[in-house]
Amino acid sequence: MEDALAAYGSGHADGMAGVTDADRARDPRTGPDYLVGVVDGRMAAFEAALVAAIRRAMGDRLDG
Repeated sequence: MEDALAAYGSGHADGMAGVTDADRARDPRTGPDYLVGVVDGRMAAFEAALVAAIRRAMGDRLDG
């Protein structure tokens, strides 16, 4: 269980950074957990970028 959580955490960090470690992804024991973390990290990065863009757009409208 700890290996799976560590793999997920590493995958999440890699996903947030926009990278993927092919060797970790192919690991038969923890590869699936790593890949789920990558996807979750990419979604979190997308959400953060989207919220920042909305805030910028709203700020621009409020200033104008």
